[in-house]
Amino acid sequence: MRKIVVASLALILIAFTACGNQSKDKATEKNADNITTNETKKMGTIKLTKAEFLTKVANYEANPSEWKYLGDKPCIIDFYADWCGPCKTIAPILEDLAKEYDGQIYIYKVDTEKEQELAAAFGIRSIPSLLFVPMNEQPQMAMGALPKETFKKAIEEVLLKKTN
Repeated sequence: MRKIVVASLALILIAFTACGNQSKDKATEKNADNITTNETKKMGTIKLTKAEFLTKVANYEANPSEWKYLGDKPCIIDFYADWCGPCKTIAPILEDLAKEYDGQIYIYKVDTEKEQELAAAFGIRSIPSLLFVPMNEQPQMAMGALPKETFKKAIEEVLLKKTN
């Protein structure tokens, strides 16, 4: 079943475009207030800095050869940029999913413009790039804008391990 989900994600990813990871002038960047929320709110996506990533997700500096997820719930990590069209398309979807699955998963966001070192550590060359991190398993990377139903299917089957 997992192979079917991964294959489905791969096919859908081919159908959607992603932005190349390129820098924009700071004056042309748009405000990210509509993309992320503050972690102090009960529900919603959580914006991460590199320092927060190292304590909440994985300390890849201390364990460079081994993935060790530090969270207490599965998560999705959205590597995005404010100027990226497909990133803007999935931002409200991720907000909705963060609220729908509140208490079951985390949805983190990493701004690749502000956290270039973190993006480089994960080989992010195209955005949006989404890292699906189940508990006690290796993470899986997907690229491009996914429809809400594909996200929900991946959350249910890959992260929460629910089967039909």
